[in-house]
Amino acid sequence: MDRPGSTSAVPPAVPAALVLRGRRFDASRPAVMGVVNRTPDSFYAQARFTDPEAGLAAVDRLVADGADIVDVGGVRAGQVGPWVEVAEEVERVGPFLLAVRERHPGILLSLDTWRSEVARACAGAGIDLVNDTWAGADPGLAAVAAELGAGYVVSHTGGLPPRTDPVGVTYPPEPDGVVASVLAGLRDGAERAVAAGVPAERVLVDPTLDFGKTTRHSLRVLRATSEVAGLGYPVLQSLSRKDFVGESLDLPVDDRLEGTLAATAVAAWLGATVFRAHDVRATRRVVDMVASIRGDRPPAKAVRGEPAL
Repeated sequence: MDRPGSTSAVPPAVPAALVLRGRRFDASRPAVMGVVNRTPDSFYAQARFTDPEAGLAAVDRLVADGADIVDVGGVRAGQVGPWVEVAEEVERVGPFLLAVRERHPGILLSLDTWRSEVARACAGAGIDLVNDTWAGADPGLAAVAAELGAGYVVSHTGGLPPRTDPVGVTYPPEPDGVVASVLAGLRDGAERAVAAGVPAERVLVDPTLDFGKTTRHSLRVLRATSEVAGLGYPVLQSLSRKDFVGESLDLPVDDRLEGTLAATAVAAWLGATVFRAHDVRATRRVVDMVASIRGDRPPAKAVRGEPAL
């Protein structure tokens, strides 16, 4: 859908709006989700906050840098590191979420978990979003999100179980089979979430790059962001410092910021609404600038004698 006065440079998809606790995020106001990992083994060392006070200080910085949502997780995504049982995951994230809510009552809180027991145990913190990064591995999680009045993230992992690193994954016919799988999986997952009671405006779809995908798959899916946005749900892109960036540029985790921001700009232009990021300030500036280039966000300041519109 083109906007008035548009040109052929206008992107093909208009981002769907996300509404959480009365706050609306859309093409004119994309959301940035800051990351706090309550784990000793997160792949990005600078996001590990096993000490609660250090974690709270990190939340302070994320909020000051422009985060709209803070995403708290208690289990590493990949196979590296020990298995974490439900009780330990709850202990890592539950008290911390309560402390964040007390300290920042206005921030939107996201819980990164694939377990319904963990989400239910954290209900007292007033969770606004359940970030299920493992594609409904626990089929009851969406219903718990609905019970809590929270939003729900639908992800795509190619059918792999939690904490599985992709090795030799294929999506026939290559190279585009992965896009068809992502679109079908996200559509089905979103429909299940709505059927479980989560309003469509609170359902996020995440192509989940790196999860169940090679680097070539992730790059192909990133280029298909407008097709994902075409499903009609707000799109979450979790791009920050991921392996597809590192492998593309042959860079370690600590040197992946520029590649991440390039991917962020592309995803924003193609219709993503929410961006999960370790580097919140830089991400905030990138997505706001892209929104202005798209024509969805006016300049924050005009000093060059612009005529009235």
